[in-house]
Amino acid sequence: MNVRMIQQRLEAYHCRTALEEDHAIREITQEIVLAALGRGEFFKHALFQGGTCLRIFHGLNRFSEDLDFILREPNPGFQLREHIQHLTEELSAFSYQIEITDRAKAGMAVQTAFLKDSSLGKLIELQQADRSGPLRKIRIKLEVDTNPPAGSDAALEYLDFPFVSAVATQDMPSLFAGKMHALLCRKQVKGRDWYDFIWYTSRGASVNEVFLGAALDQVGPWQGKHIHVDKEWMVKALEEKIAAIDWKKAASEVLPFIPTNEQSSLSLWNQDLFLRQLHKWTKANK
Repeated sequence: MNVRMIQQRLEAYHCRTALEEDHAIREITQEIVLAALGRGEFFKHALFQGGTCLRIFHGLNRFSEDLDFILREPNPGFQLREHIQHLTEELSAFSYQIEITDRAKAGMAVQTAFLKDSSLGKLIELQQADRSGPLRKIRIKLEVDTNPPAGSDAALEYLDFPFVSAVATQDMPSLFAGKMHALLCRKQVKGRDWYDFIWYTSRGASVNEVFLGAALDQVGPWQGKHIHVDKEWMVKALEEKIAAIDWKKAASEVLPFIPTNEQSSLSLWNQDLFLRQLHKWTKANK
């Protein structure tokens, strides 16, 4: 019965390519993992964040690979393994044969684990995959920041698949602040970040400036400088960043993560587009 639930969920995606099908299966697995974490004590300690959070709970139209979390309060003694040991049993009820690799290291602020499964593809009917070749493993990375910046606010969201469960997340202004930090501080340009920037700004989302300021003070080129973050500072910093980006390269990075019917819009990515989007958002948030 549980395999049938996954099959029905997959069919609802109406995947057009094998890559979209891979993303869909990963996303279905992500939801099952979140629901399983919700059964335990995990969300008393942690908040869900990042692109997968936007995708699952807010309708972001791109796929995302990882499950990212921050602790509600810094805790260097936090152990991710204590909260994921039961996932093998939980996922086996849905016919997964899950492998969990714990990559946590002593003294590391970010706790990391990988979930892998190669069994599900043999049990469900794939419409787009090439069955002549080996089935790809489902691979999901879980990351927990055990020393998060101060100032994040929380929200409570609900899943209705595979069963009703509650997931604690960052609220929208805090999510946007985290993305803003990535836009300004990530050394390697990721088109996915800028795709999300368009998503946030087109909705007039506000930024949790306290959380962003704390994040900038913790990691990146403004580390330890105690920057006073306001809209004027953000606009200037983003204008400089936008002017320095290779937009063709950024567009190619996000290409595999968005639906095929949206990919043609990536040809429009250039400096002018993103500056206009930034200034449009600025006017809407006066």
